[in-house]
Amino acid sequence: MKSDKQTYDERHNQPQRYEIRIKGHLDDRWADWFEGLAITLEEGGYTLLTGPVTDQAALHRLLRKARDLGMVLVSVGPARPGQADAPDVE
Repeated sequence: MKSDKQTYDERHNQPQRYEIRIKGHLDDRWADWFEGLAITLEEGGYTLLTGPVTDQAALHRLLRKARDLGMVLVSVGPARPGQADAPDVE
């Protein structure tokens, strides 16, 4: 019999696309630092990092990197539909 139940790890450690918005503009040389996430510069002086994140540990590692750079974290969440094919750097 097949079960629809998933373990905690199966639900929370699946690759998922995220959006991380930080205050300040990053140029394209930071793309490798942020593990290949797309960098989009937004009006108002914000940078949106978008892309797949392997699991929760990888998400926390990305957030730690932003913190270590002294960047102000504005928001973090799952990517909205339509953001999946965002360009690498604008």
